[in-house]
Amino acid sequence: MLHLGHLIQLELARQERTPAWLARKICCDRTNVHKIFQRESLDTALLARIGQALNHNFFEDLARSEQAGRENPATEA
Repeated sequence: MLHLGHLIQLELARQERTPAWLARKICCDRTNVHKIFQRESLDTALLARIGQALNHNFFEDLARSEQAGRENPATEA
């Protein structure tokens, strides 16, 4: 399973954006963005807002990860 917080952090870095930038885009405090980075899973509404801010479809990433897990069941814990 993907660690969504880490995935968001990687995408933010890839786009050379800061946690403060993301916080402004999703209307929360910068410290909350850092807490998001630590979370393995997120509420779908929050994930959708983050994806919209970053113009990235994290749901598609989840679907690909799930599909890969089905194709390679030995890699799952």
